[in-house]
Amino acid sequence: MTTTTGFDVATVRADFPILSRTVRDDKPLVYLDSGATSQRPLQVLDAERDFLLNRNAAVHRGAHQLAEEATDAYEDARTAIAGFVGAAVDEIVFTKNATEALNLVAYTLGDDRSAAVHASATPLGEGDTIVITELEHHANLVPWQELARRTGATLRWYGITDDGRIDLDSLVLDETVKVVAFTHQSNVTGAVADVAEIVSRARAVGALTVLDACQSVPHMAVDFAALGVDFAAFSGHKMLGPSGVGVLYGRASLLAELPPFITGGSMIETVTMEGSTYAAPPQRFEAGVPMTSQVVGLGAAVEYLEKIGMDTVAEHEHALVVRALDRLSAIDGLRLVGPSDAERRGGAVSFVVDGVHAHDLGQVLDDEGVAIRVGHHCAWPLHRRLGVAASARASFALYNTEAEVDALADAIVVAQNFFGGR
Repeated sequence: MTTTTGFDVATVRADFPILSRTVRDDKPLVYLDSGATSQRPLQVLDAERDFLLNRNAAVHRGAHQLAEEATDAYEDARTAIAGFVGAAVDEIVFTKNATEALNLVAYTLGDDRSAAVHASATPLGEGDTIVITELEHHANLVPWQELARRTGATLRWYGITDDGRIDLDSLVLDETVKVVAFTHQSNVTGAVADVAEIVSRARAVGALTVLDACQSVPHMAVDFAALGVDFAAFSGHKMLGPSGVGVLYGRASLLAELPPFITGGSMIETVTMEGSTYAAPPQRFEAGVPMTSQVVGLGAAVEYLEKIGMDTVAEHEHALVVRALDRLSAIDGLRLVGPSDAERRGGAVSFVVDGVHAHDLGQVLDDEGVAIRVGHHCAWPLHRRLGVAASARASFALYNTEAEVDALADAIVVAQNFFGGR
């Protein structure tokens, strides 16, 4: 099963046994929900299993051989992940997930000890502005609402165009803006942001930039240093890795100025009964015993993706999106939620079908063996802006095929016929 891009999908799919199972009366599973969570290849499962069977121990503590080997595996994974996203090793912080990573940045930026990271060299407070976009999912929205509430800063946002892209004409940044947080690739519309332009505008007013890269890092080559962002976050479970591990990227000079987020063991320099001083990043932000097998598994996921090549992954997924837009656009009564062309567009394709609620649509597709996401996809304000209560979303990964795109389109027609829409 070699595609028109020369990418051997069949070989890749053999690494994912779950994709060969059947569901619902022995129908082949068509898994199109990788935007929510991706499947894991054998190589990742083997790496986790090998670690747990042979090297499991608490890292950065203990003087025995297992502790040394566990620490080496943990830090080797950090090195691999840093290289994967164009970062230095000390610019990669492990968290439970991307949500925690974004909360870490939002929380610490509101601490008065973070004054030095702002161009004004003053703590974030009244008179300052935090900018987000209407395209954000809740993980990159709610933490900034809370930061504004705690500090007295004002929350503003870029609006979006009717086809679900960030409308850069909807807001003018000024010197009150201290933070601009935005998604690299929408989990609903699939729109890819003009990162260079937004970073340029933020820098012009001295603002820090925070990139939500959950939907971009698994699907394209991403280099945070080249993009010029100050912070970025992504999750392991969306990029073939384990759940329970996320990554925060921060420019080294900025991380060095931020206070800790969670305090306790492993993140300290000295401790007395009166107070403590804190370790240098990234350990300052990794309190307690960290996720070890998950980090090792994420390192294996990075190696797996690098072996295939992220340009190859992006090319294959782009071909799937082109086919999906072509097939879905031809269905009467279906409206795409997002750009109808494949330019600067990722692998999340959302849509609504006239006369069929998204949840009913999802149920019929499930009966046909097609697994998609339905609802507001943790992006409630975005759905309100687009005038839909809920949408259906197919999201692709490197292991999907054009035949599965066709299965999606065929199943939608089955749903329309079932509900009398055709």
